[in-house]
Amino acid sequence: MTQSPSSPAAPALPQVPEKPTLDGLEERWAAVWEEQGTYAFDRSAERGEVFSVDTPPPTVSGSLHVGHVFSYTHTDVVARFWRMRGKQVFYPMGWDDNGLPTERRVQNFYGVRCEPSLPYDPDFAPPEKPGKAQIAISRRNFVELCETLTAEDEKAFEALWRRGGLSVDWSHTYQTIDGTARAISQRTFLRNLDRGEAYVSMAPTLWDVTFRTAVAQAELEDREHSGAWHRIAYHADPAAGPDGAEVYIETTRPELIPACVALIAHPDDERYQPHFGTTVRSPLFDVEVPVLAHPAAEMDRGAGIAMCCTFGDLTDVQWWRELDLPNRTVITRDGRLLRETPEWITSEPGRERYAELAGSTVHTAKERIVAMLSETGELVGDVRPVTRPVKFFEKGDKPLEIVSSRQWYIRNGGRDAEMRDAMLRRGDELVWHPDYMRHRYADWVRGLNGDWLVSRQRFFGVPIPVWYALDADGEVLPTEVLTPGDETLPIDPSTDVPPGYTADRRDQPGGFTGDPDVLDTWATSSLTPQIAGKWSVDDDLFARVFPMDLRPQAHDIIRTWLFSTVVRSSLEFGQLPWAHAALSGWILDPDRKKMSKSKGNVVTPMGLLEEFGSDAVRYWAANGRPGVDTAFDRGQMKVGRRLAMKLLNASKFILGVGVAEGASAATGDGSGASAATGDGSGASAATGDGSVEPVVSAITAPIDRALLARLAGVVEKATAALERFDYAVALEVTEQFFWFFCDDYLELVKSRAYGEFDDAGRDSARAALAVALRVLQRLFAPVLPFVTEEVWSWWQGGTVHRAAWPTADELRAGGDDTAVGVDEGVLDIASEVISGIRKGKSDQKLSIRTEVETLSVFAAPDRLDALRVVLGDVQAAGRVRDVELVPSEDGELVTRVGGPVEAVQA
Repeated sequence: MTQSPSSPAAPALPQVPEKPTLDGLEERWAAVWEEQGTYAFDRSAERGEVFSVDTPPPTVSGSLHVGHVFSYTHTDVVARFWRMRGKQVFYPMGWDDNGLPTERRVQNFYGVRCEPSLPYDPDFAPPEKPGKAQIAISRRNFVELCETLTAEDEKAFEALWRRGGLSVDWSHTYQTIDGTARAISQRTFLRNLDRGEAYVSMAPTLWDVTFRTAVAQAELEDREHSGAWHRIAYHADPAAGPDGAEVYIETTRPELIPACVALIAHPDDERYQPHFGTTVRSPLFDVEVPVLAHPAAEMDRGAGIAMCCTFGDLTDVQWWRELDLPNRTVITRDGRLLRETPEWITSEPGRERYAELAGSTVHTAKERIVAMLSETGELVGDVRPVTRPVKFFEKGDKPLEIVSSRQWYIRNGGRDAEMRDAMLRRGDELVWHPDYMRHRYADWVRGLNGDWLVSRQRFFGVPIPVWYALDADGEVLPTEVLTPGDETLPIDPSTDVPPGYTADRRDQPGGFTGDPDVLDTWATSSLTPQIAGKWSVDDDLFARVFPMDLRPQAHDIIRTWLFSTVVRSSLEFGQLPWAHAALSGWILDPDRKKMSKSKGNVVTPMGLLEEFGSDAVRYWAANGRPGVDTAFDRGQMKVGRRLAMKLLNASKFILGVGVAEGASAATGDGSGASAATGDGSGASAATGDGSVEPVVSAITAPIDRALLARLAGVVEKATAALERFDYAVALEVTEQFFWFFCDDYLELVKSRAYGEFDDAGRDSARAALAVALRVLQRLFAPVLPFVTEEVWSWWQGGTVHRAAWPTADELRAGGDDTAVGVDEGVLDIASEVISGIRKGKSDQKLSIRTEVETLSVFAAPDRLDALRVVLGDVQAAGRVRDVELVPSEDGELVTRVGGPVEAVQA
């Protein structure tokens, strides 16, 4: 036969190992899939024939944890399903290897830090063991170490994904920092700039003083932080109001008094209405500031009147903008106060006091100002401890400051109501799984308070691809942005030269200087559909995969990755980047807390994959409902391994019984007859590729027909669930049927399948078993890829993962609706009676295989009629000599089991 290049070779005859095992399946079948190109994407397929996945690129910063296996399994189940539905699945894998996590890992791993002012050292080698003091190296040396370490991490990640059974096409991989990704990211940014969607602005910026980088709104998180309320006196005109010459404010940040630009109260607050329009003078520094009204002031918070400082929090930014206040920033990017006394402090005592604060940290400045206030008597009453929520960078460990800095932004609707509405409409167009997740998206978009800050003051990232012209004094001309030609991308403005200049004009008067910043990692990750599909690089491929079908991701990054990807696609293409978004929940530890590296409660997956087997871990993952947080549960993994083992043993039994008259599958020792004869008799026939094809028309027994009717319903439910990306429901209905099939149906028809009744009954049982097995192996294939490939290979040609997904139609023989119009009640009554027999024997402490003299069944007449249809199978399975069927008045089914045959005869 001719073997498909995407399929493992089929055996000439079904080969069932003498002792089937789960051990070693991962290594063996992963090698076959790689060799045969089982999951290779056929790029000649038209867009309508393709199912494309915008696979999340995991952050390459050390190791994967079990949460990754959890969520990526969900995606893989869906990808495998659509491949079996006949789609060409574009399922790439990317590595998100630029940004802060990588920089931090490199710093710790090698004991180095980046110092951009240092020259490149081509002979630099990091120390074998990092010392206590980090070694300063050039940016280029630092980036090289980042690339080296991430390359090693990516190899480990790929090995784990292969072990876990991801059906990724490994010829389609990318890095968010490789040349193609940098070019696409820079090209998109420059197009945003040309259309006015990207702009540079000097503005208040959330700033992490540890990482010394700007932080976007999407990267914030509130944390409880200890502080203290300080009641402080500002000095008013004694003629203003009943409180005389003092206006008291309460603040947790007295160190910002030098940055105060106004006192603000609510316009309805009668206590301060006499002061509106007047000025007060600040304590210590004697700076005149106005008293103003604004509805955002809280009358019941503190003293009801607040300092507006540039900048203490986001409310200060709001007041500063809306009331057109001056900018008097005193905190610098390194988290220290200005080293020179600000020009707005003009009194000699004020300047002397500030000199004691100049260059100090925020913490030290607070201590010194509190001491000064106590000395002058401007600190009133006791300091009161308080715990309040404070903004932190999600990766940082110190509260954020707000500094004034020059940064790049991309418009996202935060300052444009029309664009915000357009982004909300995009959210409505997207199909969400589960649907309620759309509200998180909408809430985020409605809550935006500014455009997307995309510049970062870091080193390992995509450089912002612009330069600036310098004037005759060597100062930057911020409006004269110099951009590269498209054909030169990617570029690095720190080493490359803009058009029309020579390298010797860098940082010289009348010359140019490169933008020193890099793009936020989300600014590149927001382009994963374009990067994976190679937009602007391989337009033929891009046209076949975009817009993509599916974005799978965690629910906590809707505000970052999902929203930013929608923004970039809308700006560039005027459409959504994908049709569906499937959201995964978190993995919770035994204390019901999210597992994360930062919490130190993660479990690494390789040990689990080795202990339980990949299929077992995938089983646990696939039981996690879409969007729902799921507990880490080794018990579920044990259940998954038991399920995989049961599939092995059930397959061996069914094929061992024989799927045609006089035929049984060959065993590992070479014994056994050939499979189907192919002459049309029996229950199955051999096909051209060596597969054994069950003959559905041989299924005539009512209980066998009822089984296929029920299985048809399972197929329809599982298919519908997977079409809506609900892998958990698909697994649930399949597994429920499978255990019924093994525990009850197999036992019921075993004797008939062995030929203890007539030939027609034997062939019917064997064909039904084979049909059900062939369907079940395919239903389980997306979740349990290794064991299903193993058992499929025993009797079918090709790979199960390219086999057609089962349909209800195939459970029907020709024009005869074998699986339709039959009474499934015969299955239920037979199962209930068998359960009653087992219980009756157990109560008598008899073996299940002990033959008993009598069985009495009490039930409603219609149920007894159904039982008569399958009575032969029930008697044989229950090992019962005589059966009495008794109509019951209440209709309740009751079974009474007599004693063992030997005891009765004695």
